[in-house]
Amino acid sequence: MLEIMYGIWIPFIGTSLGAACVFFMRREMNEKTQRILTGFAAGVMVAASIWSLLIPAMEQSESMGTWAFVPAVVGFWLGILFLLLLDHVIPHIHRGSQEAEGPKASLQHTTMMLFAVTLHNIPEGMAVGVVYAGYLAGNGSITAMGALALAIGIAIQNFPEGAIISMPLHSEGMSKAKAFVCGVLSGIVEPLGAILTIIAAGWILPVLPYLLSFAAGAMIYVVVEELIPEMSVGKHSDIGTIFFAVGFTVMMALDVALG
Repeated sequence: MLEIMYGIWIPFIGTSLGAACVFFMRREMNEKTQRILTGFAAGVMVAASIWSLLIPAMEQSESMGTWAFVPAVVGFWLGILFLLLLDHVIPHIHRGSQEAEGPKASLQHTTMMLFAVTLHNIPEGMAVGVVYAGYLAGNGSITAMGALALAIGIAIQNFPEGAIISMPLHSEGMSKAKAFVCGVLSGIVEPLGAILTIIAAGWILPVLPYLLSFAAGAMIYVVVEELIPEMSVGKHSDIGTIFFAVGFTVMMALDVALG
């Protein structure tokens, strides 16, 4: 049980360490660095969606024969639609944008930036929780090391995300301490979501393939809707693409080596 608690909190630690960069780096992160970090995070999320979520979902549906893809397809689309719904009902603003999304609200710019990052941390917490719930329930296709690989991969991509939220907040005038706290709070939904998912493990097992692919769909939505545009904006966007490939490779290697 102790290893499961470690796994749940590893992604949150990654976010917190990234947010702590505000104490050690200069006031404003340059555009090239932002592209590198965003591209890397996007690559990790895509690889995790495939190797840690979609492939296990289909493996667990092997008894359906040629229809084994159905739970993965259904769950994937439910994840996409869920994030699409959240995108329309939660006021938020993405980094580098001046136009808020979602319903109109008289919130501060920094608050809506925090909401944007928190919004895309939701599927990551769900992913870790679903995988550990499957492991706890005795699902043979999910190993402790495979679950740990996913937790470590998400922690790695959370590190740049923590920096990407805390440093721009500081550059907009927020104190380092407050910007750090905001960066940390943006990641708290991950362990909370994972713990709630594990508590419901008994109900989750029958629909585990759907939930694994649900988390994958939600993560892919975040990558395509937010991260890829951010890493590609402006001239010379190839650096973001290169580090997308680096992040993808790192997560793929982690999952195969540890899974």
